[in-house]
Amino acid sequence: MEDQLKVLETINKHVHINQKFIGQLCNFSAGKVNYLIRDLMEKGLIGTQKHGRSTQYYLTKQGIRYLKNRYASYQDKKVYLHGGKTAQVKEVVILAAGETKEFNLPVSLLPLDGTTLLQRNINILRKHGIEKIIIVTGYKKEAFSQLFDEEGIIFVENPRYQWTGSMSSLACAKNVISGDFLVLEHDILIEEQAFTQLINNEQRDCMLIATESGLGNEAYVELRNQYIFKISKDLHQLNRINGEMVGISKISYDVFQLMLEEYKENQNPFLNYEYLLLDVSRQYKIGYLKINDLIWSDIDTKEHYIRILNLVYPKLKRKEEKYFVHQFKETISSTVGIPQDQITGVSPLGGMTNKNYKISVAGGKEYVLRIPGAGTKKMIDRRIEKENAVLASRLGINANILYFDENKGMKISEMIPDAETLTPKMARREGNMKLVAGILKKLHTSGIPMKNKFDIGQIKARYEQLVDEVNGHFYPNFRKLKEEVLKIKAMYDAMQVPLVPCHNDTLPDNFVKSGDDRIYLIDWEYAGLNDPVWDLAAYSLESSFTEREEELFLSFYFPEGITEKIRMRMLMHKIFQDYIWSLWTVYKEAKGDNFGDYGITRYNRAIANTEFFLSKKVSA
Repeated sequence: MEDQLKVLETINKHVHINQKFIGQLCNFSAGKVNYLIRDLMEKGLIGTQKHGRSTQYYLTKQGIRYLKNRYASYQDKKVYLHGGKTAQVKEVVILAAGETKEFNLPVSLLPLDGTTLLQRNINILRKHGIEKIIIVTGYKKEAFSQLFDEEGIIFVENPRYQWTGSMSSLACAKNVISGDFLVLEHDILIEEQAFTQLINNEQRDCMLIATESGLGNEAYVELRNQYIFKISKDLHQLNRINGEMVGISKISYDVFQLMLEEYKENQNPFLNYEYLLLDVSRQYKIGYLKINDLIWSDIDTKEHYIRILNLVYPKLKRKEEKYFVHQFKETISSTVGIPQDQITGVSPLGGMTNKNYKISVAGGKEYVLRIPGAGTKKMIDRRIEKENAVLASRLGINANILYFDENKGMKISEMIPDAETLTPKMARREGNMKLVAGILKKLHTSGIPMKNKFDIGQIKARYEQLVDEVNGHFYPNFRKLKEEVLKIKAMYDAMQVPLVPCHNDTLPDNFVKSGDDRIYLIDWEYAGLNDPVWDLAAYSLESSFTEREEELFLSFYFPEGITEKIRMRMLMHKIFQDYIWSLWTVYKEAKGDNFGDYGITRYNRAIANTEFFLSKKVSA
């Protein structure tokens, strides 16, 4: 077939050509040319005409159509750059350099439901695993100052933003892009599901398109043979309209390098990155993701912004709420087997590390769905959590677990009947102190076969490493405190305290009463073998007990009496806990959470207790 194509191409390029000349140009023997010519004539692809004593050849109309179709088939063939290799997207480039004439600040910083458009997008991206956020600024770059010190955010400037397009801004970020990434215009409000689907799409290079928005500034898309064939704002340039560009794409690091190589030859400073990506797609496979009925808008004018506030955003919020409720119902149905039409309600329950939701079912039954928080995968071994949580349920001190995905960390458990979660104020009541002391004593003396140790030294080192990985900022005088904590840790190790099953996260919120005389202990993420006094110290700290209240609480746990050694271990563990949970806070806030003054308060208390401990020279 390729030899025939070569002959057809030669005849097409040379008018009135004979067999001898065809053979010379194609480097074919006379016999081979004769055979190919006969076959092509039989198919009606070429014709002949006499010119003196010479027979000359030309393409018939059918031959011209055949050649055109063969060329078109080659255009449809793309190089698959990645060879089936996948990559997790951890980076995003937000293009925020441009000026919008009707506003006196970058439009992504305009107010939106108590936050800004930019912050909403950052929160969503972090929720879906994006760790490095690169923001390219230009116009009024100082307006972004509130984010300058935020962990995980890198600022890059396009000093020529007034005279360049989006590809110039994207190229400015080349030195800080280190892997596959998302790229989006900063003025886009869009449903969360768009980010979710694009990040999880198996195509490593993928442009997001949607149905026409009618905003008046559309970049229309024409699809052909399952790829983006043309992008234009001029309707007259397209044979058909299959949607419009949204302004969000996923780009692999390899394709980005090809784009940069192409950009070296660019002579149009106003080139937008989508058109360069389209150029690359002529030879390489660049996919697309089309989401129909997607709610989104960008902000080019004050009219767009007013429309977002009054129409688009309220509509988007309603749809997202319905979408998440549908997701939860689908999850409950597929894992626990409850029909979706039997699920009557989904409501948030809160949570510090994770997000928890109450699922109500027809007939009065209720369940709790736990969704892991951002960054917890690196901090918590879900397989171990599952094993320990099941052991606690069998012991009768934890809620009954119906489903636990140890890969994703999602958990579904039965709602504790007449559930009442303790607060620090409730924790100070004598009756509740007795219940808590009793359930902790039951756990500590149970002998349930927990396989892991809650090693304070390992956890301290791990959290310090995590803070370093996300470029978090330690609190002032951290090095000094660290050295002093290590001294106290050496004293504690010398005591050789026997280890027993412990919960290790005994804040009041993890104790749930069921009626007046029954209490449960939930959330076993940190459970493992440890000194039982750790749990007592944690409960006292988190409940803000006074010295008298702590003495009363300990008397319920130690009816035989409280020794000085126990008091010393209590203080040691309070220091260790404030130290590691302040590190935990630094890490979590670097990942996008906000815990107010929780971390610095614990840190300062660790310093005060450490100074007190060392000044008294407490010894065993």
